[in-house]
Order: sequence, then structure tokens, then C-alpha cells
Amino acid sequence: MKLKLNHKQRRAIPIMTHPGIEIIGKTVNDAVTDGQIHADAIIALAENTPSDAATVIMDLTVEAEAFGAKLHFAENDVPSVAERLLHNTCEVENLPIPDLSTARIPEYLKANRLAADRIDDRPVFAGCIGPYSLAGRLYDMSEIMMAIYVEPELAKSLLSKCAEFIHSYIQALKETGVDGVIMAEPAAGLLSNDDATRYSTHYIKPIVEAVQDDDFLFVLHNCGNTGHCTQSMIDSGAGALHFGNQCDIVEVIKQVPSDRIVMGNLDPVGVFKSASPEQVYVETANLLSKTAAYDNFVISTGCDVPPGISKENIKAFYQAVHDFNQ
Repeated sequence: MKLKLNHKQRRAIPIMTHPGIEIIGKTVNDAVTDGQIHADAIIALAENTPSDAATVIMDLTVEAEAFGAKLHFAENDVPSVAERLLHNTCEVENLPIPDLSTARIPEYLKANRLAADRIDDRPVFAGCIGPYSLAGRLYDMSEIMMAIYVEPELAKSLLSKCAEFIHSYIQALKETGVDGVIMAEPAAGLLSNDDATRYSTHYIKPIVEAVQDDDFLFVLHNCGNTGHCTQSMIDSGAGALHFGNQCDIVEVIKQVPSDRIVMGNLDPVGVFKSASPEQVYVETANLLSKTAAYDNFVISTGCDVPPGISKENIKAFYQAVHDFNQ
């Protein structure tokens, strides 16, 4: 199912799952551990909002857990990695690439399959982590930042394993019937454009080439990009690029080829979580106005919205989009 874009009818796809979890009266922990509950939340939110696509929760620990990382689970927040898994070259070299029956991978495949089966009036986008961000969760983010300079072969070995697993996972997600995937690679925003190209894009591009087609859109998300590594994102070949609220979205659109979709970039905390409905409306309207001339823009949040977003704020966002489109 394709997104039909034009600047007279602006599409709105916030990265938003937590409100759906709240609609069905479940906790975040319920959703990230049970594919049925996760799917129910996605479906409930689709039934209650006019979003132009449905998205799964942005949980950047699923793949790390599959590799063996220990996680900390909270009732109403996405899990976090509790401690680093890998410490040296030997451990990286001996790290097995997990299969897709490991840890919570089956539950996420189930959630995507059930959502794709039930939601037929808009695209459904799966989610996954990017290879550099995954490497940082397995080896420690500070350590992988150092490794790319002092132990580049270790970093490349780990990145290759991360990319191989992510590729197989995305292929399995595609087979569930979803219409695309949003790859979250925020850690690449900590790198220069050249290093992001070398240690992130280099591993993402072959995955994009293998899975993206007319029926499956690859969305590359990097909320760490302040505008300094946009070219590395473009070079991935992803059909859609999703930006966080730290960058100037108008400057980004000028840089991105017009045949690519640009998505972003309302602050999920400062606007959606903390602002009043009136402020949400104004911020949304302002962003729509600034980007009005660009057919390839899709308004979105800068990242996944946190739990506890008020219904009034969600309504104000969609009202602003509706009024712009009128």
C-alpha cells in the first residue's frame, strides 16, 4: 500500500504506539512481551486516529536481547540494556548470530503479522534497530565509539554480524505482510558524516537494496542527526528518511532528493507530551506552513512519543493537519 504524496494533502504519520497501549488498558511491558497485546494496541490506535500509517513500538532492545544482552524491564517504559555483553575481540569473534526463534523476536513477528492482517485501510510499518546502534548496545556505546578509531577491525566484525542478523529480521518482518520498516539508527548521529557513512550506511545500504521494492518502503530514522550527517542517510538508498527534532527540517528537505520522502520532526516530549493542546496545534500548523512547498514531506514526530500523551494533544495534532488540508 503506497503513500500518495502532494503538498495540498499533507500526510501525517506520527511514530506513536503508547497511546494505543493505554486505550486497551495494558502496560508497556505487556505490549513488548506479548505479540497479541502489541498488535491489539496498534489496531486500537488505528481505529481511533486518522494516521496515514500504523507503526509498531520503537523498542531498540529486541535485537540486542536476541544476541544475549541482559535487559531491564519496566512496567510502563520500553526495556533498556542492563549491562554490556561484549568486552574484547575474542568475544566479538565468537559471538553467534542468533536465529529468529530467539528471545522476543517471535512475539514481534507475531505483532506485525496480526497488525498487517487486521489493518487494511493504511500501511503498517514494522520497526528495527540499525547496525551501529545495535553494536553500541552490545559493546557499550562509548566503547564502540572508541573502537572505530583504535580497533576498527573489531568494530567492523561486530557491525557485520549485527547487519547480517538485522537483514534476516527485516526479511522476516517483510514476510508478515507489513508495508515497510522503520530502522532506528540514532547512534549514527553521534558520528561525523564520513564516519556515519563508513560505520552505518555501509552496512545499511545492502539491506535496503535487498528488501526495498514497490510494495515495501524502507524508512531510515536518525534522531541524533542535527543536520551534519544527512548525506550519509541519503546514501543509504532508503526511500524515506525520518528526522528528529534537533535538525532544521526545511534545510534537510533542501538537501534530500525530491524523489525521497522526508519525515519529521515535532518534538515528542516538548510538544506532544508537555505542551498544551493549543501549543500542539500551533507547532503543528507552523511546521506544515514551513514545509508547504515540498511534495515529499510527511509530518511526523521526531521520535516515538512517550507514554502519557493526552488525548487532547493527539486530537490537536490531527486537527491542525486536517485544517491545513482543508
